[in-house]
Order: sequence, then structure tokens, then C-alpha cells
Amino acid sequence: MSATTREACLTLLLRQGEATAAALAQQLEVSVQVTRRHLRSLEEDGLVQASPATEGPGRPSNRWQLTAHGQNHFPDGSENFALGLLSSMAGSLPPEQLQGLLAHQALQKAGDYRDRVGQGDLPHRLQRMVELRRDEGYVAEFAADGDGWLMSEFHCSVVRIAEQFPCICDQELQLIRHTFPDCDVQRVQWRLESGHSCGFRLAPR
Repeated sequence: MSATTREACLTLLLRQGEATAAALAQQLEVSVQVTRRHLRSLEEDGLVQASPATEGPGRPSNRWQLTAHGQNHFPDGSENFALGLLSSMAGSLPPEQLQGLLAHQALQKAGDYRDRVGQGDLPHRLQRMVELRRDEGYVAEFAADGDGWLMSEFHCSVVRIAEQFPCICDQELQLIRHTFPDCDVQRVQWRLESGHSCGFRLAPR
């Protein structure tokens, strides 16, 4: 498997959560046999794992997904310094004061985002927002969702911090709300709770 195809396979599994070899082969435009061979190679490297799933009559087919090692294959912006700093703050500050500091940080960053996404209609601003998040190490995209839009993040650059301090995720939600003040923003998917991504639905007011 070329490096490009290898990364494409891992990225597809990151975006979709899980997939069969046949589905991956179709998207990668290679044969199922070749895809299975390469999936086994990725499995040997500890990047993917398979679980059998019954889909109609016949022999169960394997559905492939990333392992924790596979998730960590993608860029991670979490820093040990940030974890240590938050641990110290959590141990010395009242919870409401820590929340206040995080809320202030969200407001500051949202102001920067608003300046950088600029003016324009919501799809234009969302496209710019997704590009900014990608630059920060997120695997992000957006798509139309009824009368609104869904922004999904399949890889979080602060996931290590969020796992120990879930309040960071509340800050992220407020960050997006402040960046798009003309929208009603709801979190509809949270990877710490279930699923393989975080999702935010934005509906114009």
C-alpha cells in the first residue's frame, strides 16, 4: 500500500467510524482483495481492528475500525504542559473560577475566529471555520442538515485534555456559539459519550 493510499484508508475509517473492506475498496478504487491484504497489514501495525457483523444472509463480514493507536496516528495538539497546568488550576481554584477562566478564553478565541472567518453567508463562514480547525489539527467538515448545517470533527486536537477535563468540551461548544452569534448552536454528537466524532448543528436564527 502506498503511503497515500494507507493514509486514505485510515482517514476513511476515521471519518466513517467503521467500514467493510468492500466499502473501503469502492472508495479507494482498488480491488477488495488488495484492500483486505492492506487492512491485514494495518492490523499487524496495530492501527486497525476488525469485528464480525452479520448483514443479511450469508457469512458475517468484518467491519474495520481504528484502534486507539490508529486514532493517535493523527496529529494531536494536546500538550503535557497544558495538562499539568489544568491539573494545577483544578487543584487550587474553585470550580466556578476555573470555568470562568475557560469561558473567558473561549470568548477571546471566538473573537479571533470571527475576524478570520470574515463576513459572508453561513456556508462561506463555515468553510473558513473548517479550514481554520484543520490547521489546528482537527479533522473537520460540514454539510447541509435540513434547514441548518452540521459541523463534524472526527479528530480532536485536544482529545487527551478533554478526556481528563470534559469541561473543555463545554468550552468548545461556547466557542462555536460565540463565533456564530447569528445561529442557534447545539452539540448533537459527543465522542466522549458515544460515537466517533463530535457534531455541532448550526441553525440560522
